[in-house]
Amino acid sequence: MNTAASTLNLPRSTLLAGRRAIVTGGSNPRGIGYAIAHALQQAGATVISLDVAPASATAPWTSLPCDVAKEDDCRQAVQSATATLGGLDLLINNAGIVGAAPLDQISDREFRQMLEINLLGAVHMTQAALAALKQSAQESPQTSPGIVNIASMAAYRGGGLLGSAHYATSKGGLISFTRACARSWDRSRHTRQRGRPGIIETDVTIGKFGDDWEQQPKSTIPSGRFGAPAEVAQVVVFLAQRDGQLCERCRDRCQRRHLHALE
Repeated sequence: MNTAASTLNLPRSTLLAGRRAIVTGGSNPRGIGYAIAHALQQAGATVISLDVAPASATAPWTSLPCDVAKEDDCRQAVQSATATLGGLDLLINNAGIVGAAPLDQISDREFRQMLEINLLGAVHMTQAALAALKQSAQESPQTSPGIVNIASMAAYRGGGLLGSAHYATSKGGLISFTRACARSWDRSRHTRQRGRPGIIETDVTIGKFGDDWEQQPKSTIPSGRFGAPAEVAQVVVFLAQRDGQLCERCRDRCQRRHLHALE
């Protein structure tokens, strides 16, 4: 897979003009986070990417170092990003890792690491960004600040071709966290969304399958193929729009795009 396959060369638009966004886990040009950052920027948003890995030289947006598993890192990165952006309207919690192993072979360290990055990372980022998002709501009544959490269908399947018990648990916790945020902020003007992709063709997934990548079963996928990062990114752009709030209380099965359900 090349970079072109992970992003769509769509014409620039003004759908998200003036919106300021943070995307976690956006350093890999062939990953979901990079595709999301690219799509948001193409839609007119100003983007800053946070990642523990070095930023790609091809990224046309500002990138800052951040380990989402560390609360202090998240707080400092959000402060720096919001200062650069002049505020914050969108937070995309995408950073995560994948692991596949039988339950009796998953060490305590591996289980904790999965939870610290996939679940607590989103918690840390949300807590660090909340004040800036509330400020945005007060300053711009015509728009609503948004948070999109990238979960996984593995949370419902108890794992899958890639994720095992610790991965499924971390993503299930992320979905519950999103619901809890929605309940606690029910009377505010924040938009809380979550995306639950199936298997997406990234370096991580291809690396796990190795040479057998193309031979993996696709019979349970309606389109008969794995998804592309750019397809997930386009759904995130939709959710980031004000009109995306219409999806907040409904479930939409976007199986053609491999994003199974949106809240």
